[in-house]
Amino acid sequence: MTRLSSILLAFTLAATYASAAVLHFGLGTGLGRRAPAEVITHCTVPGTVALTFDDGPYTWMTEISDAMTNAGANGTFFFNGNNWGCIYDEAMAARVKYAYDHNHQVASHTWQHLHLNTLNEHQLHVQMWLVEEAIYKITGAYIAFTRPPFGEYNDLVLEVAGMRGQIVANWDFDSGDTGGLTGQQSLNQYRTLIASQPESILTLNHEINPDTVQILPQVIADLQAAGYRLTTLADCLGVEPYQFVSEPSERDSSWTCEGRA
Repeated sequence: MTRLSSILLAFTLAATYASAAVLHFGLGTGLGRRAPAEVITHCTVPGTVALTFDDGPYTWMTEISDAMTNAGANGTFFFNGNNWGCIYDEAMAARVKYAYDHNHQVASHTWQHLHLNTLNEHQLHVQMWLVEEAIYKITGAYIAFTRPPFGEYNDLVLEVAGMRGQIVANWDFDSGDTGGLTGQQSLNQYRTLIASQPESILTLNHEINPDTVQILPQVIADLQAAGYRLTTLADCLGVEPYQFVSEPSERDSSWTCEGRA
């Protein structure tokens, strides 16, 4: 997208948000009714691992980012808007920007972490749009990937995601870090997986679990020792991480979760 197109689309964002058409942003800019979203569950580039982290931006996001950066790795963060805290809070927004500025991919885990397959079309647009808007304001990047909470989706979820230009991303390996496993048990799960020598790996982790933060350096070391390249989800698929990229916005009164879903 050209710089002019980005500017025009930014104005469209502002105008759309101020009107009743906010929930259908994109319908007049080429993102309207089209094919349902693609669902991906594994990387397609051989030898790659996508370490992904859900439920942030949370307290340990910068530690996770630094662990990957220090090892020459990149990862992907699926952020909520208002789950463990409001994405617009200064500390939360700073974490989102930190991940983006350190070359990790940022993406959507929807606004409130609801069961999407229980929502109607209007509600789905709300849950997707509000995160898209927040990440765009904070980073200047308009995201291209959404992870449905609990990995749940139905035909309507895919239709709405497709309208919004999103790819729906799940995983082929769950570390179990929110399923009751200890850090050591999660590490053992990783080591069992590595021993099976899959061609690629798309992981599910959660940045809200301190055990995940503790074992991450060893997970990274084990994966790299096995010859894997740790990269972003988009890179392990050979696609672009964002629909377009512009400049981040200045903080103003709209940077709030008050009065939103």
